[in-house]
Amino acid sequence: MSANDTGAPITVEWGNQQVEVSTIDGELPDASVVDDRNKLVKAGMSAPLASLPEDAWHAVARAAVTPETVALQLREAQDAHASLLLEEHVDGATLRSVHTRVWLSELFPAIQPRTGQELLAVDDPQAQGMADNGVPQAVLRYRYESLNHLKRHVRQTLSATLYRNSYTESILSRRVTRALIVHPIIYDFDDGTESVCGLVARDGITRLASAWKVLAGPGSGPEEAADLAVETLFAQYQISASEPAKPLTQRMALGRQNRRKQLREEFTKEMAKAGADKPPSLRAIQIAQSYLVPTHVTVGAQAHERATLAAEDVFDDALRSILASVHVEFKPWDSAAQNVEIAGRALKRVLHGSSGSTMVQDGLHAVYELAIGLRRASDTPHVYKNPSIPGNGLWRAVQLLHTLTRPAIFEELRSRAKEIKGDRRMTDKGYAGLLGPIVDYPWRSTKKSAAQQARNAWSNGGVLFKEVLEGGWAPMVTGDFTTLVKPALEGSREARLTLALAGGTALIADKLLTRNVGSSVSRTRAPGKVPFRGDVHKIIEGLAREGNELGFWTLALAAQRFEDSRLPRNSGTRQQLGLPDDQDIEGDDAYQHLVVGLEAPDHILREDGEPVLLLEWDVVVASDPQRALQMLGSSDAAGEDGGGEEDANGNDGSGISTTTGYEVGETDDLSDAAADMEMPVEQRIQEGRRVLTNCLTDAKTRVDELEKLGQAVTYPPLLGPAEDWNGLRDTALHVLNTIQNHEGDYAGERAEDD
Repeated sequence: MSANDTGAPITVEWGNQQVEVSTIDGELPDASVVDDRNKLVKAGMSAPLASLPEDAWHAVARAAVTPETVALQLREAQDAHASLLLEEHVDGATLRSVHTRVWLSELFPAIQPRTGQELLAVDDPQAQGMADNGVPQAVLRYRYESLNHLKRHVRQTLSATLYRNSYTESILSRRVTRALIVHPIIYDFDDGTESVCGLVARDGITRLASAWKVLAGPGSGPEEAADLAVETLFAQYQISASEPAKPLTQRMALGRQNRRKQLREEFTKEMAKAGADKPPSLRAIQIAQSYLVPTHVTVGAQAHERATLAAEDVFDDALRSILASVHVEFKPWDSAAQNVEIAGRALKRVLHGSSGSTMVQDGLHAVYELAIGLRRASDTPHVYKNPSIPGNGLWRAVQLLHTLTRPAIFEELRSRAKEIKGDRRMTDKGYAGLLGPIVDYPWRSTKKSAAQQARNAWSNGGVLFKEVLEGGWAPMVTGDFTTLVKPALEGSREARLTLALAGGTALIADKLLTRNVGSSVSRTRAPGKVPFRGDVHKIIEGLAREGNELGFWTLALAAQRFEDSRLPRNSGTRQQLGLPDDQDIEGDDAYQHLVVGLEAPDHILREDGEPVLLLEWDVVVASDPQRALQMLGSSDAAGEDGGGEEDANGNDGSGISTTTGYEVGETDDLSDAAADMEMPVEQRIQEGRRVLTNCLTDAKTRVDELEKLGQAVTYPPLLGPAEDWNGLRDTALHVLNTIQNHEGDYAGERAEDD
């Protein structure tokens, strides 16, 4: 039975998504017969274009779903001109492969190049090539300390791969469609365990790991999928007392064969439940889509006459060259280039496929040209038919962001982008990530050193907070962004959101607002530090919050000072910029962002008469000054007498400016003192508070322990896959928000302390 026998695909629930399964096999192939496997081995040993030891041929025969078709390819491989083998020529060698489907459960993962730069808990094995009488063999030897070392390495490779990427939904929908590059492997062990022969996937490890994830099920994470793979790959047949002894390779092969038999029986039972009105179950689909994978099994390596490598090194070097041509030499586009392509194609589809919106009919074609760079930033007034719009890069960004976030355009463009990417959902952050490389087009080269941080910030939400995405507003055009502060304070939504788009874009582009990085939290104002964590779009939302004068001025001055042609001097630390600590920052040619001083006539904060360079710290503080005061423990820093008089800059001696909210000097250590509660409380509340305190203390201990463990390895992620991290964050934010919601209960006590 096929999923599309009736012409319609099957839709299944996979986690919180729906996946359309295009087709599945109604029956699974049975195990191959010994006679066919022996014929393959014989044909391989006789093939002059192949070069494998006999044990390796047995590994190929065990793995092949139809060994007779492989034997046919080998028997016809007597002459290179008439051979059915696949050939790939690289510098110094020719590799030859057979094309065949193999059982998923016969493929081990090779060393994963994608995690080669990571610090992992389990060391890679030693790898060594093989040769026979000076002839390269298409096989490698991996040397491990023990069989347990091999198991741990396989588990680590599969789980780390799935943390990086996964094709699970695609494989569930239509199986593995692109062949894996596979070759025989011999596992040797330092502890004296007998060697084991099998097959490894050298390219396509992500597809291999994803297939195991499909089989493991929708509720499984990377570790669970890896555990299932290890449990299956290393299953051993238990020999009875009456049976002759079998080598470890054979015991493991029989164990895997029994696991396949169990899966096939399970699949048959599940399919028996299906009928004309009842599609196959999800479990049946999981088994069918992951049971087999297409492969190119390398069976021959021929060194060219001018090859300079030793014979035992030829095969591995040639295979690495082929893999490099796929993953290194033909470099895939980076994420920013992909986003530009996807957004451009999606815009074109909206342009030609809309159902008739005025924006599409009258103006979107010009917007499309402006977005993809066919028109310059100076054309922005013409594109939007408004000569009062300044023709510069920042106003281009403001207008494009406004257009591409209008509800009708936003939904259609996001839908088209999902189609192109093959994704089933796209968050607002994902959409912001698409827009980042479009926004930065005018300054992409002149602010190149900050481009990666800026694109990270866009992927963290950019300027797309909820109010920006709502309809019913338009940018307030001006040549001086500081003139928007007054109407913003008076309640103008247009002024506030214009400041958010312009100032937020400027701060992101100039590396003064980067993505949420927890390790940068500090009580002390310093380059690269922030007083509290927050996603980029949340920080900008706070800056543009109604009544936030400090935020308005921060956005306005950042936008007004912004230049397309260069980075400001404070886009990094002084050490990064090569500036001495006492270097004068004044000068007509100085391009820098400065801290806001609300009491100063020019709204610039000064220390000892010199303007203070803006740091990301100041931006985050300005987004929520009250939260910053709370996080910094302003009541403790103020002193026992509640603080002194304010100086000219609004600094009352506490270390926190009362007019800016940012820390000027060093803060004292925070204490855990809490306001005394005079009202009696019930025993259940006391007990609940005690349990909460203990739980939070324990949670802090566990987090500290995880952070310490994370200093030794970079994989797996300390807080699990993205869905686990999201759950942890939501729980933590719920607790934090609940606690903060009771801040008003202590306002009186805190005011007295101040």
